[in-house]
This record gives sequence, structure tokens and C-alpha cells, in this order.
Amino acid sequence: MSVTAAAGFRAAGVTAGLKHSGNPDLALVVNDGPQHAAAAVFTSNRVVGAPVLWSRQCIQDGVARAVVLNSGSANVCTGPGGFQDSHATAEAVAAALGIGPIDVLVASTGVIGVRLKREKLLAGIPVAAAALADDEAAGAAAASAIMTTDTVPKVSVRTVATAAGEFTIGGMAKGAGMLAPALATMLCVITTDAVVPDGDEGAALLDRALRDATATTFDRIDSDGCMSTSDTVVLMASGASGVQPAEAELAAAVRAVAADLAAQLLADAEGASHDIAITVTGATTDDAALAVARAISRSNLVKTAVYGNDPNWGRILAQVGTVPESVAPYDPDQLDVSVNGVMVCRAGGAHEDPAGVDMAANRLVTILVDLHAGDAEVTLLTNDLTHAYVEENSAYTS
Repeated sequence: MSVTAAAGFRAAGVTAGLKHSGNPDLALVVNDGPQHAAAAVFTSNRVVGAPVLWSRQCIQDGVARAVVLNSGSANVCTGPGGFQDSHATAEAVAAALGIGPIDVLVASTGVIGVRLKREKLLAGIPVAAAALADDEAAGAAAASAIMTTDTVPKVSVRTVATAAGEFTIGGMAKGAGMLAPALATMLCVITTDAVVPDGDEGAALLDRALRDATATTFDRIDSDGCMSTSDTVVLMASGASGVQPAEAELAAAVRAVAADLAAQLLADAEGASHDIAITVTGATTDDAALAVARAISRSNLVKTAVYGNDPNWGRILAQVGTVPESVAPYDPDQLDVSVNGVMVCRAGGAHEDPAGVDMAANRLVTILVDLHAGDAEVTLLTNDLTHAYVEENSAYTS
């Protein structure tokens, strides 16, 4: 189960005919309450899709009763007509559910610069509404309908026992390419049946929990350095469990589901043969550590070396050196680099024999860089760069 695991939620995934492949392409998630508190985080790209513009307005009151998501078209760079398409989509969902369109968030993914097939989308909404259910199959159908180049759907569920009782949180996400901050290139819906305070207080609590989670999970994926125009992560609370956890308990559960989904996004990264965990330690601040990790993750030379199972620590150090001293102070003659636990570089020079590094046995490769400048530590996730990635993205259509 995914978004339907929490009480108070129904979902559906159907085929509206938006994809050339004929695969499912329209998902609907509905919060039946009794609460309808919500929060959302969107891409920080300055070029954004019409659905992001629409949903940013709608979420300002901290309320959302439904999210409608389509694959097959990102509805980005489509002008006033594209915004009208998003508005019409929300109105169609509202009419089918008997709610207000301002309470319907819209999310789209697919090819940029192409108008979506509006008539087919609007015709599919009543079909999706009729298919709404709260069972596992409905959640799975919704998760499948938002896929583009994904090879598998991404879902996650946690049930948390507290002193007040149990509550559940579930989520679904899509993403396999353009995985770079802010967020990853993704659509994600997270649902919980936890009770939150009424009104602005509850919405603010959800917003804090969501932003805390995305900052240390989705924002720590940097697969290919390409930022999406459509990133949308929505968190909705129904209150149907009757259990009001402490804020820290709810935040931890949201973070756990987000971390699980983030790992699944990386595991399905386009063409990847290795996952890479880059840990930078000994930094003066978290921001400094993250800047160094990000520089390493953005290097095609590092990524292709990992693809070739080559622990080329010189390429890693070269990337560390691109970070300005004002951002990450360190002494280059004190840098250590370990790959899969083998310290191949110590104090800025060669150390253990790189031939002792086995990178072929497992999908996960670990890179540890110690700056010896402070106590901060950050881990960033990326993947290698392969022939398959180039092939996928040289011929991409949704």
C-alpha cells in the first residue's frame, strides 16, 4: 500500500490517453477527512510549469482535499493556455468530488513545451473519480500512473506506535531522471491519518515536518545535476486515526518515508549501474560539507570512473578543489579520501593501493572525504554515468 495505507484516503490510477504508450497516466488522491490540512514544497527552478503556479496559490491556506497528477506532459512553457488547462483540471476534479477547485492541487510530469491533451485529461477525471478506493490496489494504480521513465513504482508506508496510539503514513513518488536539487525531479504525495492542530497551526506543523524531511532526503539526491521545472511534494493529513502524535514523532515518520522514497528514486536512476554515497566529514559547517559533496557528485569524470570501477581519487580531489575557500575552508594538504572503506588518499597524497578497492561486487559505492577542518558531516546520494543514460536521454519522449 502507499497513499491509501493511511485511513481517510482514497486513490485511483487510470489511462486517459495522454501517453503514446497507452500506459496509465492519470492519478487521483483524495482526502476524505475529517481533517484536510496540507503542506507542499515545489521546485526552486525559475522556469516552472502551470501546475506549480496553480498549486502554489492553492496551498497558501494550508488546505488540500485532493491531488490530481498526470504523466505524459509536464505542462511547462505552455503559456496562458497551459495555466487554463491546470485550472480546468482542478475544476473538473472539484465537480466530480463535490468540493471547491481551490482545494485541488495539480501536478504534471513529462515532456516540456508541449500542451497536454486537455480533452482526454478532462474525460479521464470522472473515470478516475469513479475508480477511487482505499485499498492496496488503488494505491498501487495511482503510483503506476505517475511514472514516466521510471521502471518501477515507488511507494513507502510506516505505522508508528505512540503513547497516544498508532498512526500511519504512506507515500508514492516518481522520478528516474533530472534528479537534482532542489528536491529531486519528482512528483510525490505523502498521506497520514495523524491528527494535527486545527487551522493555521496544523498547516504550519505539516509545513515544518515536510521541509525538514525534504531538506535531508530529496534535496540530498543529485543524480545528474539537472533540476526539474515540475517538482512537487505534497503532505496531507486526514486526522482519521484519532491519534495526535507529538510534532517530533510526526516529523520523524515523514522523514522516514521521504528517505525511503528518495532511496528508491536513486535506485531507479536512468541507466545507473552504481549508487554512490558521498560523505564529506570534517567540514566547518553542514553547508560547507554539502557544497563539497555536491561538487563531487556533479563531476562527469568521477561518475564515469565509478562506472568503470576505477577508484580514481585524483578526480575526487580535483572536484573538492573547485569549492571556494570562502564556502568550505580546508587545507588541501590535509585531505583524506576513502573509497569503499579503503583510504586511497591521505594528507593530500597517495596512500593505500587503489587496486585493493572492489567496486564491482556491489551496486553501492561509498566515497568518504575528510576535510579535517571541523565537525560537520553530510552525505549526498548520486549515481554513475553510463551509456544507457545517454541513450535514454538522447531519445526521450514520454
